Amino acid sequence: MRVIIQNDYETLSLWAARYIAQRIRRFAPTAARPFVLGLPTGSSPLGTYKELIRLHKEEGLSFEHVVTFNMDEYVGLGRDHEQSYHTFMWKNFFSHIDIKTEHVHIPDGMARDLEAECAAYEAAIASYGGVELFLGGIGSDGHIAFNEPFSSLSSKTRIKSLTYDTKVMNSRFFDNDITKVPSLAVTVGIKTITDSREVLILVNGHSKAHALQQAIEGAVSHAWTCTALQLHPKSIIVCDEAACGELKLNTYKYFKDIEGPYLDVDALLK
Repeated sequence: MRVIIQNDYETLSLWAARYIAQRIRRFAPTAARPFVLGLPTGSSPLGTYKELIRLHKEEGLSFEHVVTFNMDEYVGLGRDHEQSYHTFMWKNFFSHIDIKTEHVHIPDGMARDLEAECAAYEAAIASYGGVELFLGGIGSDGHIAFNEPFSSLSSKTRIKSLTYDTKVMNSRFFDNDITKVPSLAVTVGIKTITDSREVLILVNGHSKAHALQQAIEGAVSHAWTCTALQLHPKSIIVCDEAACGELKLNTYKYFKDIEGPYLDVDALLK
């Protein structure tokens, strides 16, 4: 596991976006060999998406041969609903880049047969040979996508019930009315994420400090699904100083030391 500690959310976002851009450019995707990118929603990736959009518009980063798979979608919200993740992704990212509509994959929360939808989603990922890089974030309880605490670490795409805490957190997008927050979601599983060749996780803010501490220093446990990252051969956590508040001093110093040459965002482009 690599841990990249940045000063704040802005530099965290720049680092992540430029790392993704570097990976796409070095992969040199083509129509026959696309770059498969897993993507999250929520507040954590917004800065990364903003920088990727800038890189596309100002520095020629192309998404023409990039295929995306989103982590999750609410059950019961149509894709045109203002709080659906379809709407989120097109509003905040896809409509600003040159990605092909047919290359965008987001679970259908309105599918008549949700179990079939989950199986089809996994099959679609497999048809591309798996995900090259999965970008994600973690919740304050350590969940990744909608894999809440005590989710199986060997889980694949499935239907999940949302915890009360998650619904409270997400109610800010639903007029602060928890009754408007869907109780179910279609989500990729922990194994869906860790089967990807690389995982890049964004962690920002003091509210995520305990989750970050568990992800790095805690024992691998389904109580903290983020700890599954410890088992991945190529996982990267990009965090800000505020999220490091619960780390042991020696842990903090260790990663600042060994990742020192890679902390400079601009160095990534050289």
